[in-house]
Amino acid sequence: MQLAANLSWLYRHLPWAGRFDAAADDGFGAVEILQPYDEAPDWYAARLRAAGLQLVLLNTPVGEGPGALGWAAVPGQEAAFRAAFDRARAVAAATGCPAIHVMAGRTVGLPPAACADALQRNLAQALRLAEADGLVLLLEPLNLADNPGYHYRVPAQVLPVLRALSSPRLRLQFDCYHCVREGVALDADLLHDCAPWIGHVQVAGADGRHEPDLGRDGLLEALAALPGLGYDGWLGCEYQPRGLPAAGLGWCAPLRARGLLS
Repeated sequence: MQLAANLSWLYRHLPWAGRFDAAADDGFGAVEILQPYDEAPDWYAARLRAAGLQLVLLNTPVGEGPGALGWAAVPGQEAAFRAAFDRARAVAAATGCPAIHVMAGRTVGLPPAACADALQRNLAQALRLAEADGLVLLLEPLNLADNPGYHYRVPAQVLPVLRALSSPRLRLQFDCYHCVREGVALDADLLHDCAPWIGHVQVAGADGRHEPDLGRDGLLEALAALPGLGYDGWLGCEYQPRGLPAAGLGWCAPLRARGLLS
């Protein structure tokens, strides 16, 4: 596995123009960006090239306001989803980003069957475009304490969607932080169920969403098991550092000691 810096979280103390070089200076070769839409796609592409970074993950636009979390599973918002997905595709094309996290949206209080149907139809259309673009689409459950009303909160709610569409271009974004926050044990049963579908992994400490503490919540054991289950992709650092990002990177020393990071 290789580390990827989430520029939206690790370097939020810097203006955007300075985040790319800062990540490269801290030794990262790859980055994630939650919402790369404040500037034109070519702006992000130019800064990634100048810093020698690869963008490996971005999210579809979510809309405005604190409760905005996307539209993929929201009935009646198909046009909004298509527009959002096209914006994400444009950034991916400009930057060479291989993966897009499709934001499902807040569906609390909406008819479950209608939400499931909207998600299925929107994803089917998006997958046709992803095939043409050579992209992988990711679905991520988000804990409800941080994201009230989000469409899915645990991996068990995402896996049936993945199985129903059964596409190699649709995968699970496995975030250890969200699992722990929802009380989902990072145990062998969970990893066995999820492993065939995992397309991207992210980590953060459950306490305050700071640097991961690999001695808690079975996190070290879960991350150590992933290569043996076939995952050799990115490990996204999606957390708020307690201080400067470089000062907190010692958390991954046990992974390096086991030869789990390249």
